[in-house]
Amino acid sequence: MMKLSIVMPVLDEAAGIEAALAALAPFRQRGVEAIVADGGSRDGTPDLARPLADRVLTAPRGRSHQMNAGAAAAAGDILLFLHADTQLPENAGRLVLDGLARSGRVWGRFDVRIDGGGMLGLVACAMNWRSRVTGIATGDQAMFVTRTAFESVGGFPAIALMEDVALSAKLKRIGKPLCLRVSVVTSPRRWRKHGTLRTLLLMWRLRVAYYFGADPTKLAKAYGYAEQ
Repeated sequence: MMKLSIVMPVLDEAAGIEAALAALAPFRQRGVEAIVADGGSRDGTPDLARPLADRVLTAPRGRSHQMNAGAAAAAGDILLFLHADTQLPENAGRLVLDGLARSGRVWGRFDVRIDGGGMLGLVACAMNWRSRVTGIATGDQAMFVTRTAFESVGGFPAIALMEDVALSAKLKRIGKPLCLRVSVVTSPRRWRKHGTLRTLLLMWRLRVAYYFGADPTKLAKAYGYAEQ
């Protein structure tokens, strides 16, 4: 049988890492591997994660670097990249493995629901619709890919932002994504930090700028973080 590995990139997630990994315990009991790729946390995140993960490793800061390092260390045939503030549905492993086997596709993603309701529900619907139309997945949608396909395109590009968009673009050359209609649930924290509408407009501005060739490092700074 194909083995699934979950790779979770983290940075200073001490407040929520134990709950995030505890939610993966049922998957681990069914043979799924959980790898935490830390980007240099200063709040004790790795120590909190070790008892609850199969492996905790340190990588250069930046999601692309961290996820590539986690993928390299993983034993699975299928890699699923999960943000620390996103929770999988209880049958996620079976949905991914069966879905890829039945469809013959080599990568895909889940629909996403943003916890909190209201306007965030419309935002999530728009994200899912856009993903189906464009074939581009985002990190919030828990992207998954066969190891063979992931390695064939060179993994995540070493850029500070839009690494999920860039990987999707490369994988699209191999084939269309499997779009699972079952939803992962992600935290509304980034949306509430600066306001839903303001965050939405910023994300669209950054995406358009990236499409027209803007430097991802500058986009990361505009988004509020950058590699150090």
